[in-house]
Amino acid sequence: MPPSAFVLAAGLGTRLRPLTDELPKPLMPVGDRPALQHALDAIVRAGVERMAINTHHLAVELAWFARTQPRALELIHEPEILGTAGGLANAALVLGPGPVLVWNADMLAPDLDVAEVLAAHAERRALATWVVAPRELGKGTVGLDESGAIVRLRGRSFGAEARGGDFLGVQVVGEELRHRLPREGCLVGDVALPALAAGGRIATVEHEGVWHDIGDARSLIAANVAWLIRRGLASWVSPDAYVAPGVELESSVISAGARVEGEGSVVRVLALPGSTVQAPAFAAVVGRRSRANVG
Repeated sequence: MPPSAFVLAAGLGTRLRPLTDELPKPLMPVGDRPALQHALDAIVRAGVERMAINTHHLAVELAWFARTQPRALELIHEPEILGTAGGLANAALVLGPGPVLVWNADMLAPDLDVAEVLAAHAERRALATWVVAPRELGKGTVGLDESGAIVRLRGRSFGAEARGGDFLGVQVVGEELRHRLPREGCLVGDVALPALAAGGRIATVEHEGVWHDIGDARSLIAANVAWLIRRGLASWVSPDAYVAPGVELESSVISAGARVEGEGSVVRVLALPGSTVQAPAFAAVVGRRSRANVG
């Protein structure tokens, strides 16, 4: 059976409040589409057909998004948040047996070759395969040995480290490890750490391409500016957005239904769908009822 995919989208988005009081973090725009759409696009390119996401906070918004998808997207609502491990365990019947690609919805890796990650996991005798960005020795959230297996995690060492790395929140969880998942808990703290302590092997695939964690307003703006740069755009305005004639945009993204009024420069601003930005404005994420300044 082909691998399935599970996107973790049930979080509260605490670091992005008050913006996430009106729009869930997975639906925050990065360029011309939500962050969640970027993840799904990468997954679909790999030929994965069975996809599911978990929901909790602002689940209705995510349900509306799911209806726009050309492929079936199973929603698994969690009345109480189960954690990353519990969420995956709760989705077992929907996902079926075998390895599962798990993607944190607030992580962007738009040019990640998901097919390569799945193939690498299939070739290795590992409980899981994590996607990491390479770092120098001793740096980053994980340490790797000569073979690329994880030997440092959350301050604990499980072998000789050859180089460091940053875990990108994308991994393939093998079937054996899936059988160990708790009903509630964290894939890192409650699953990966005990597995490493017991001598288990977690392999890695190193990703040297673009990646972003959009967990806070500053990194969300940075991800949008990087999206513009990759496409050679000074700014991007949705076809149904409005920008007043006296406004000069620079490194800004104006989402669907948004309005930019007044006069002057609007620089490094992300206007969420349906929001109104008053020029001049600098380094901010603007929602319908909230705003986060990062300048």
